[in-house]
Amino acid sequence: MNELIPLMVIVPMIAALLLSAFSKFDKVIKVLAFVVAFCLPIIPLVSNYGLHYFGGYQPVLEPITNMTYHPAITYSFNFMQQIFIAIIGLLTFLVIFIYLTKYKKVSGPYLFLVFMGTAAVTALILTDDIFNMFVFFEILALAQVGIVAASSIDYSYEMALKYMILGSIGSPIMLLGIGFLLALTGSVNITDIVLAIRSGIVNFKSPVFLISLGLIFFGWLYASGLPPFHTIKSGIYSKAEPHGAALLQSFTVISMISIVLILFRVYSVLPIFEVLIVLFSVLAMILGVSLALTQTDFRRMIGFLAVGELGFIGLGIGLGTQFSITAGLFQALNEIVITALLFIGFGAIVNATNEVDTRKLGGLLAYHPKVSIMLLIGGLAMAGVPPLSGFQSKLMLVQASLSCGYPELSILAIMVSIATFVVFVKTFYSMFLRPKPHDLDVVTKDVPRAMIFAMAVLLIIVIAFGLFPDVVTNGISQYVGGMIH
Repeated sequence: MNELIPLMVIVPMIAALLLSAFSKFDKVIKVLAFVVAFCLPIIPLVSNYGLHYFGGYQPVLEPITNMTYHPAITYSFNFMQQIFIAIIGLLTFLVIFIYLTKYKKVSGPYLFLVFMGTAAVTALILTDDIFNMFVFFEILALAQVGIVAASSIDYSYEMALKYMILGSIGSPIMLLGIGFLLALTGSVNITDIVLAIRSGIVNFKSPVFLISLGLIFFGWLYASGLPPFHTIKSGIYSKAEPHGAALLQSFTVISMISIVLILFRVYSVLPIFEVLIVLFSVLAMILGVSLALTQTDFRRMIGFLAVGELGFIGLGIGLGTQFSITAGLFQALNEIVITALLFIGFGAIVNATNEVDTRKLGGLLAYHPKVSIMLLIGGLAMAGVPPLSGFQSKLMLVQASLSCGYPELSILAIMVSIATFVVFVKTFYSMFLRPKPHDLDVVTKDVPRAMIFAMAVLLIIVIAFGLFPDVVTNGISQYVGGMIH
């Protein structure tokens, strides 16, 4: 059912508007938010693969050049989009479920931001139109700012303002790059742009083409939280509610891969493109894990580890082979699930202790064994310990680096994984295994069941992807093969 493709964006967007409009009716927005969130992971699973042309404008064959042009905004939907949209939908449902059970009176505007952010990332990964991509990139940035500002954590307004100011620089720069690309090719449809470049209509060595790469690439760095934006990106995670941080991280990963795949299709003709991606990815890996080692606030620690994991995704895409890009996208899928599990788990600890400083924590294993065991497995998955999902994607990335003739990158990936393991084990010991400090007050009430449920669901996915990676990687590999050939 190709008619369902646009509904993946339209349903959460309409829900967001209704939740904002009827925010005074508490029971109504609770029911509406739960029902829509429940439907979000189901819609992509029952949709058929294919293309959707908005307005019914079919592709046009130009008789002189014998080339096909796409006048409509086009959405492309296949297995790769399906698995990512389903995971985002599932995570949105879990976050909404936690939020609705945590607060007696819910905020319509906050739910508006969550659903609007979900709609924006869904559109980002579906669209084959570079200007449509920019529009939803902007909506997503504003939704992220709002989610941070709406949290009850100290200095969240300040962090949201900083991120918005940076966005007011990064977004216009990206738009300028898109304008240059439009001037060169006469189209904003990505398939048409790629065809114009490959057929020789556009000179890819022209200065304007190179400038457009630089400008859009800068905007991509801002969206992804890669250096030099890694500090602010980890900061917004630490200033959002834990369930909100889980969603923000998934938004970041989806926007990263959506934009970089568009960039790859357009700019892979330039040898410097792949070098740039690998360079910034390696920087992210090194800086992320190095800064995580120095943190005592475990929210910032996970934030910096998440930045380092983004580097693994970029590394796979930057190597540019079918196998490496498949590995990078599989790593992206794993990062969404694993990092969400960690953010929600550590959020349960904040809920029990009102403390985020690892130096002031200890002995929590006796109080919250379920949370501690699930957190341990999640941390091991992030560090790439077998047989969990993180191990499978990182093993693929090491193999891809070796097959491309870069053993140095393989060694670096292994070293960063070991450092991630060290960071997590150190944090886990501080919080759960060492004796409880005398001045630490632990709330004896149980961790909210919604949090336990969400962690359990995510943990099942981590284990399933680790034991049966081919279920995901085969479909992603077919998509990548079609994209690069």
